[in-house]
Amino acid sequence: MAYILQILIIIIGIIYGYMKPGKEDRSALLKRGVVIGIILGAIMVGLGLLWGGAILLLGSLAGVYLFIEVIILAVLFIIGTYIGDMLERR
Repeated sequence: MAYILQILIIIIGIIYGYMKPGKEDRSALLKRGVVIGIILGAIMVGLGLLWGGAILLLGSLAGVYLFIEVIILAVLFIIGTYIGDMLERR
């Protein structure tokens, strides 16, 4: 299931890179991905704090996992934009 999402993110990145004229600001894309990852991770940790105890550990682990997953998806999207820009130049 996760591989399907990753392939879909690359395809969306290719379409984004191909449809948007010119080069993309990839550092801004990565920064947005990091910000989204931090926000989602903080929400999960906050929910863990809200319910307390054992849920805190689960919320913290889910928050760290979400942060890492969003970063990976942002990098895959950026790879897709590279491919889209190459296709656009041809």
